[in-house]
Amino acid sequence: MGNMLFQQARDAVTQAVQCTGAEQPQMVEKAKNALSSAYANSSTAEKAQLREMQQQLQDLQ
Repeated sequence: MGNMLFQQARDAVTQAVQCTGAEQPQMVEKAKNALSSAYANSSTAEKAQLREMQQQLQDLQ
């Protein structure tokens, strides 16, 4: 089944990256919250991927 919080964070980041227009800042905040939630319960490999996702969000701003 995998880490559900990790999967939700990955999905939220994907949506934020693909989003354009006025709703993007809201999607980025949602994705940041999902990343924070996922980080505490993630393996070392997942944490590395979460950091990459966080960088993607920072690149959008």
